[in-house]
Amino acid sequence: MCGIAGEVVTGRNDVPDLDAVTRMTGAMRSRGPDGEGYWSEGRVALGHRRLSIIDLSDTGSQPMVDAELGLAVAFNGCIYNYQELRAELSDRYRFTSTSDTEVVLRAYDRWGERFVEHLVGMFAIALVDRRRDRVLLARDRLGIKPLYVADVAGRTRFASSLPALLAGGGVDTGLDPVGLHHYLSWHSIVPAPRTILRGVRKLPPATMRVLEPGREPRDHVYWQPTYTRRPEHAGWTAQDWRDAVREALRTAVRRRTVADVEVGVLLSGGVDSSLLVALLAEEGQRPSTFSIGFTDRDGLDGDEFAYSDAVAQKFGTDHHQLRIGDDELAPAVGRAVAAMSEPLGTHDVTAFHLICREVSRHVKVVQSGQGADEVFGGYRYHQPAAGAPRPGAARVLRDAFADHDHDDLARILLPDWLTDHDPSGELLAHHLDRPGADTALDAVLRTDTHLLMPDDPVKRVDNMAMAWGVEARVPFLDQDLVELVAACPPEHKSGQGGKAVLKDIGREVLPIEVVDRPKGYFPVPALTRLDGEVLDMVRTALSSDAARRRGILRPDYVKALLDDPNGHSTKVGGNELWQVGMLELWLQHHGIG
Repeated sequence: MCGIAGEVVTGRNDVPDLDAVTRMTGAMRSRGPDGEGYWSEGRVALGHRRLSIIDLSDTGSQPMVDAELGLAVAFNGCIYNYQELRAELSDRYRFTSTSDTEVVLRAYDRWGERFVEHLVGMFAIALVDRRRDRVLLARDRLGIKPLYVADVAGRTRFASSLPALLAGGGVDTGLDPVGLHHYLSWHSIVPAPRTILRGVRKLPPATMRVLEPGREPRDHVYWQPTYTRRPEHAGWTAQDWRDAVREALRTAVRRRTVADVEVGVLLSGGVDSSLLVALLAEEGQRPSTFSIGFTDRDGLDGDEFAYSDAVAQKFGTDHHQLRIGDDELAPAVGRAVAAMSEPLGTHDVTAFHLICREVSRHVKVVQSGQGADEVFGGYRYHQPAAGAPRPGAARVLRDAFADHDHDDLARILLPDWLTDHDPSGELLAHHLDRPGADTALDAVLRTDTHLLMPDDPVKRVDNMAMAWGVEARVPFLDQDLVELVAACPPEHKSGQGGKAVLKDIGREVLPIEVVDRPKGYFPVPALTRLDGEVLDMVRTALSSDAARRRGILRPDYVKALLDDPNGHSTKVGGNELWQVGMLELWLQHHGIG
């Protein structure tokens, strides 16, 4: 887990801006506090910040160069099957390190552009093929590792975070009206390739981009599971599906123990994270576990310690319970905003930031339950799709999920920021109507998992963990598990209010009170019910001269939110004021006019 940056110039006689690459790399120090490296030749420069997880010696440092093969690479993430690949490649190559990075280089030389199909893991890769004069950018299948791209004066720059690109200078920081439309429509989600800024884009998940002089960039999507029933599963019973999912999840958890350092678990006390602890215990491991709680307020519970404690006690983990007082929240919000690669409008971002601070004092790697709800249909907004006809998928998801429709934005945005069409509705319809999904629920879960999720919970946990030099691994987004569950009949996912097959597995191994409980998720009462210092922070940001000069939101809309700070909720239970406040705080933090 690291931070990568680089620049590729267009002309053969141009040279990259090494100072810009140095600034971009330096801006990601928290992503890689254990080392820094640079490489440049010809049209390309690479920078790397290292978090040492596999091969802690200098032989695992990056950028890694193989002069004989004419290859160089900067890589962020972890290849969980690197040992198996190394054994497969050893008949042709001699390895000089025990790192997964060296396996990436050899895999490309062996399989060319199809090398990514052999990688099991999370990754963002920048690979330079000097012999063919090409640069390849690749992102993992589920978009767990980020990769931002900007064109600056005819040069392609890339980095693991958007603020790193800004540090390089020259980026167009004007707001993207379509990105803004997405942000306000989907509680701050701006799916790839867009961002909230006009001059910055994201490489989409499961995508390889090839950059060659004199040619337009060439993108290739190398993975997309089908959400259809398969002949080999015909006749499977509910028990067959439980057995298959449990074995696939067991493999996913085992894969994510690959490290030369200890691997802990973020334990919320819900079914997802608790299953990770249980499956690690089956492997004979008693990991360090971490839970967070806040002050109760207005009848809202601020912690779920009763559940996380029950799991920790059952499996004998080294448990760490973090309690946060309300007086700590306002400073923590400011630090969380600074750690956001893009503005994030969900209240639990600050909770992730705080718990990852605690994690960093004990371990460098944690497993986390992100992705289970999207893959297994665990959210309330998935339920209407379970009984809907296939052609109605777009309407069902829009009605259950979208914070605002296109007409609503006319009362929120000033005219200069209104688009003349509905880009958010059109994007959802495009993804939901594509073939390869049998039912409305299949289409909704495919869209949620592959379009929306990478820029919601996945981005959230990456940003907050990497702010403290912590690697977060997400077993529920294992590629083999996702492919299996995509083929699973919808009733095994939508039943029992969602995640039926996971709950059934949980009843076999977890305390029953953890499974049969109301769904919770990092409750932060002081942020879901805004008042005091945190409300003052949001009020100041939205009332500032900078906000007025930017002129995004209608003054009457902002006034209505501030007059009743807790009276405007989104369809998925978020606070509307918090969402627009986070946008403004993020823009001001980065000095974006």
